[in-house]
Parts: sequence; C-alpha cells; structure tokens
Amino acid sequence: MVVQMELSDAEVDRIFRALADRTRRDILRRTIEAEQSVSALAAVYDVSFAAVQKHVAVLETARLVTKRAEGRERLVSADPATIARARSLLAEYEQLWRSRIPRLEDLLAEEP
Repeated sequence: MVVQMELSDAEVDRIFRALADRTRRDILRRTIEAEQSVSALAAVYDVSFAAVQKHVAVLETARLVTKRAEGRERLVSADPATIARARSLLAEYEQLWRSRIPRLEDLLAEEP
C-alpha cells in the first residue's frame, strides 16, 4: 500500500514542526474551541506577547490556524481543513501499520 498524501512533504514538515511544541498545540486546541485574540492567548501563557505572536505565526505558516483583523485586534482560529488533512495522513500511516499484522501472523504460521 502506498501512502497517498494530499500534503506535500514541505507542508507535512511545517505541520509537524508546528505541532512539536506544547504551547503551539495548546494554542491550536484553544482556537479549535473558539476564535481567540492574540492578546487573549498571550494572557494565558507565562511568555511575552511577542513570543505568542511568533507561536501563532508558526501555526499560521503551517496553515493550522488563520488570523484576521477586527479593529485593532488580531483574531486567530483553527483551520479544520488542514487539521483534517493531517489526521487523514496519520490514518493512512496507521492503516499501513495495521496491514502488517496479518502478514506477520502469516509468517509466524509458516512451518520452519
């Protein structure tokens, strides 16, 4: 079975690099639950506003979130399409792994 990805290798790298950081994963979780301003996100973490902006920028580059202006605020929301594509990729890898089990059982059942 060949894994058919809707994502390029560069996109996959950006997504999983973004998800490798616990603060970014938490920001993503919060923006899945509800749209958040960068200011509201920054208030939650014990890091500078600029650091939160950088985390959001990494997530935005990976297309895991989108950011829009509303007045003076920048509102961040998760992008469910990219999340679904990443989930689909992981499901394909899981299927590859699970397909190995019957083959392993067949090998073990063979007589020496």
